[in-house]
Amino acid sequence: MTSPAITRATPADRDRVISTVAAAFRTDPAMRYFFPDDATYVDHIAAFCGYLFDKRVARGTVWVAESGAAAALWDAPVLNGATGAVLELPGDALDRISRYDAAVESVMPSQPHWYLGIIATHPDYAGRRLGRALIAAGVAQAREAGLPAYLETSNPANVDLYQAAGWSIVDKLTTVEVPIWVMTYAP
Repeated sequence: MTSPAITRATPADRDRVISTVAAAFRTDPAMRYFFPDDATYVDHIAAFCGYLFDKRVARGTVWVAESGAAAALWDAPVLNGATGAVLELPGDALDRISRYDAAVESVMPSQPHWYLGIIATHPDYAGRRLGRALIAAGVAQAREAGLPAYLETSNPANVDLYQAAGWSIVDKLTTVEVPIWVMTYAP
């Protein structure tokens, strides 16, 4: 099996990344908690993913595989300055996102670390190990800096997959309507 073509995303990758994330997370517990209405899901997840992409792409912490068939949106340990990204969603969705983020933040370390905010593979490309390759790109950056990497998932099916790839559970949160597993990959 050949290694997938992995590159750092540019603003030109924005639409493909949003499309990939929206398709990959259509049944994800956290995304459906944020955006439960089928009638508005596509528009709301597009706004959310666009916001996440915009705040990371200029920092070089978004990687894509196979021209956007899979994407990883990471946060580096130091995020200086405003990004200009604005999240425009209805108040109830913003409240749910805020509660979820607060729960996750409550168990994140205060020390520098890398954080994998989104890892997504378009369903048409599932099973090709694209996500694993993208995770490895961010983990390599964390290792190079001698820092741990963190992620969170609300999908119980992902927990075993991450553990098999070397991630360890830090905590399981039940403070919002969906369970949240916070995991780390130590250097």
